[in-house]
This record gives sequence, structure tokens and C-alpha cells, in this order.
Amino acid sequence: MAELAHINRFSMAGELTASISHEINQPLGAILTNAETARAILQSPYPDLDELNDIVGDILQDDRRASEVIRRMRSLLRKAPFEPKNIDFNDLVREMIRFLSALAVARKVELASLIEPAPLPIVGDHIQLQQVILNLVVNAIDAMSGTPGENRIVSLRTSRVENFAELSISDRGPGIRAERLEDVFEPFFTTKAEGMGMGLSIARTIVEAHNGQVSAVNAPEAGAVFRVILPIARHAIAQRALG
Repeated sequence: MAELAHINRFSMAGELTASISHEINQPLGAILTNAETARAILQSPYPDLDELNDIVGDILQDDRRASEVIRRMRSLLRKAPFEPKNIDFNDLVREMIRFLSALAVARKVELASLIEPAPLPIVGDHIQLQQVILNLVVNAIDAMSGTPGENRIVSLRTSRVENFAELSISDRGPGIRAERLEDVFEPFFTTKAEGMGMGLSIARTIVEAHNGQVSAVNAPEAGAVFRVILPIARHAIAQRALG
């Protein structure tokens, strides 16, 4: 399953190529513009050093932006053993929202989020939990391929429910046929012509390896809602009890 999860991340990388290129090209374009401006200033008889200093600062900032995109992608594709660490689940969700924002723009989908103000400390493998969110959000985007533009919204919401961190991901697509709700997490089950049918199965395996649960229901209005619950770290539970 670990090998299959790694392959799944690579297949997702192919889908994300266009958005990753867009996300890298933006800072690269800004770097080029700033470098050309700096060269023009240096060719003047009296270069404005303050303006050059600002330009260099912008170049450094854009370089870091491009490097961060590459770092996130390398992290996602890295083949690594299961490494549970202390994580704020909110931070992980925010990171994936930023990572997927360019894909959402390219697919004409709005990513809406409502993040729990208080930290949600969990113990988990950063890369594998990234993959769970990636699979669920891309699945939600795919589910709205036939949805009118104004309704193409994927909503992510985090909350604390007793001693669990919860993430809900909802779309406004056609939903899941009632008789198929129990099958969506089975290996090789898919409604997509080009799909392998492993994304949701891998997500469930990863969540269960973290002693959590993932489920799917149809929303009352339209679309489907996928929920992931993961246990709050024990030390955080103990601190809350003492408080």
C-alpha cells in the first residue's frame, strides 16, 4: 500500500503540473522584470541606490516563493518511511490550500475555507496526511466538472470535536448515489473514465493508520461531504484537562 500511495502521489503530480508551472512562473516573471529594471538603473549616470535596494529585496522574496513551490513538490513526491511527528492540523490544511490554489484557479473552482481558531495538535506523518487532503480536494474538484461556474466551490472546514480534530471537505457536484456511498472507499471503485479508483482507498488506509476515520455523506442541498477525524495528541488532551 505504501508503494501504491507513492505511485498515487506521482499521478497527482501530473495533474498538478499546469498549476505548479503557473505558480513558479509568476515569481520568475517578477524576478526578470526587476532584474531588467535594475540593469536600466545601473546604466544611468546617478543610480538610485534606495530603489536598487528595494528591487533586490523583491528579487529575494520572489526567489523564495519559487523555491517554496519546489520544496513542497519535492516533499510530496519524496519516498519516505512513516514518520509520525507533532503537527498542527490547521497548519497542514492551510499549507494544502495554498498548494492547491493554483489548480483551483486553473479548473475555475473557488476554494473556501473556515479554519478553527485554536490549534488542532495531532501526531501524524506530514507527507501522508498531505496526500489525504490532496486526494479529497482533487476528487471534489473532479466531481464538479459539470457544475455551473457560480456553484463550483470546494469548502474546507476544520474543527475540534471532543478529543478529535475534524476536517470536512464539501463540493457542490451531483453527490454520490445512495447505493454507492459504502463503496467509494473500496479499491478500484471509480466513476471517472480515466481514474484508477485508488485515491479514496489510499486516503482511508492512511487515515486509519493514524487511528482516525474518513467518511462520506451527501449534503442536504447538493454535492458530497467527506469528513476526516484524527485523534488530538495525548499531551494536548492532558494539558486541557489540567487547565
